[in-house]
Amino acid sequence: MLPTRKEAIELIKDGLLSNPGPWGKHCLTAAHCAERIASKCGDMDSEKAYILGLLHDIGRKFGTRHLGHVSDGFTYMNSLGYDEVAKICLTHSFNNHSIDEYIGRFDVTDDELVLIKTELAKVSFDDYDRLIQLCDSLAGEDGVLDIEDRMGDVKKRYGLYPQVKWDLNIDLMHYFEKKMKENIYTVCEKDSFVPGDF
Repeated sequence: MLPTRKEAIELIKDGLLSNPGPWGKHCLTAAHCAERIASKCGDMDSEKAYILGLLHDIGRKFGTRHLGHVSDGFTYMNSLGYDEVAKICLTHSFNNHSIDEYIGRFDVTDDELVLIKTELAKVSFDDYDRLIQLCDSLAGEDGVLDIEDRMGDVKKRYGLYPQVKWDLNIDLMHYFEKKMKENIYTVCEKDSFVPGDF
C-alpha cells in the first residue's frame, strides 16, 4: 500500500519539522529522478516511483542516525500500513542485498540490527528497489549529481566506499539507461533541475 503524492509530501513536511535538514531536498531530488526514469521505462508507474523516492529517507524524521534511519523508516511506514514504502526504506541502502558494506555508523540496537537483517533476508529486489538505490546515488540537496562524484564525496567523508557497492551503482545506471535507451543525466535533467521548497 502507498500513500498518495499529497500524503507523502505531508509526511516529509512533518518529518522536517521534527528533524530539519538537507535530507528533505535530497528526497525531492531522488523523487524527481525516480519519476523521470520510471516514465521512460514503459513498464513502471512513475507516480509510485515518485512517492517511493520521496519517502525513502523518512526514517530521518526521528533524528540524525546512520543505519538507524533504515530501521526507523521501515518501522514507521509499516505502522502506517505503507508496506511498499517500508520495503524501500529497508532496501535503498543495500544494493548488494547485505548490510556488510553499509557506509556509516551502525548506530542501532541489537533488536534493530536483527530486524534489518531478518527483513532484508526476506525480500526480493524488484525494479523499484533498484530504481531508488540508483536515485539515492544521484540525488544531492541542490540537484542531480554525477554518480561518480557523489560516491567520491561519500568516500571522502567516510574514508571508504566499497568497490562492490561502487560497481553495483554503475551497473544500476547502465541497467536503467539500457531500459530507457537514453542517457540517465539527460532524463533526470542534471543541468537544470533544482529542488524547490515544500
